[in-house]
Amino acid sequence: MDAVRIIAASRRGLAEANTIQGVIVEAWQAQALAEAVGSHLAIFGPYEVRSRARGLGDAGGRFSGGLLCPASAGGGLRAAQLSEVRDAKAALTGLCLLLREVCEALVAVVLLADEDGMYWTCVEAMDTVDESRDRVAGILEKLEVRDRNPA
Repeated sequence: MDAVRIIAASRRGLAEANTIQGVIVEAWQAQALAEAVGSHLAIFGPYEVRSRARGLGDAGGRFSGGLLCPASAGGGLRAAQLSEVRDAKAALTGLCLLLREVCEALVAVVLLADEDGMYWTCVEAMDTVDESRDRVAGILEKLEVRDRNPA
C-alpha cells in the first residue's frame, strides 16, 4: 500500500482515538510508520535524501511505547502494509502533519496521565516524535533544494 494512504489512515485513527491507551497506540503506529517510510526512502528514495532517510528510519524505531501497546490493540501495525512511496514529497508532508498531530495529542495525554509510568511513556514518545518530525522536515528541505537546482 502507498505511504500516503497509510498516513491518511493513521491520521483518521488518531482523530478517532478517545482514550489515553488509544492515543498511545496511535503514537506507536505513527512512529512505526516514520521508521518504515524512512527505511523505504533510504533504499528506494532519491539519492540526495537517502542518508537522511536512514536517520529517520533509525529515529522512528526508538520509541519503546509499543511495548505497552500490543499490535492487536490497534488492529495491527499499519506500517507493515507499506509497499511503496509513490510521491515522496506528499508522503513526507503528510507524515510531518501526522507527527505534529501525534505530538499535540500526547501533550493532552500527559496532562491527564495519573500514573508516573504513563507520564514518562508519553514524554519519551513526544521526544521521539519531535525528532522524527525534525528529520522529515530536513528531508523535505533537501528535496526542495534538489527541485530548485536540477542537475
